[in-house]
Order: sequence, then structure tokens, then C-alpha cells
Amino acid sequence: MHEDPIVIAGAARTPMGGFQGDLSGARAPDLGAAAIKAALTRAGIAPEAVDEVYMGIVLPAGLGQAPARQAAI
Repeated sequence: MHEDPIVIAGAARTPMGGFQGDLSGARAPDLGAAAIKAALTRAGIAPEAVDEVYMGIVLPAGLGQAPARQAAI
């Protein structure tokens, strides 16, 4: 059985914010989308070439279903 290799093409992170700080009004999926866009730009990869996105969120309450998917879309 031939499988395509798994490749980590890039990574980016959002700035660290404090409780009720400057980023408190920003939604995690929106911040994640900015990080994904930056990682794609740095790696020189078209968004269509990405099959999966993994995203870590410390406090996911109130974000709805699948914040990583929301960020990737």
C-alpha cells in the first residue's frame, strides 16, 4: 500500500494576550485564520494544497464547533 508522506509545511502563532487585554475582542478562529495565512505565505504554499489544519486553543468556550475548521475556511 502506497501512502503519501505527511508533511508539516509551516507554522505560525498568534501573539500572547492577557485577560481582557487588547486581543479580548478578537475571536480565536479569526486569529487562527491570520496565523494560517501567514504560515502559507512563509511556506509559499497555495491554500488549495492543504488537506488538514491542526490548531491549539487554550480557552475554547463560546467558539462554536470546530474552531480549527472555522479558521481554515
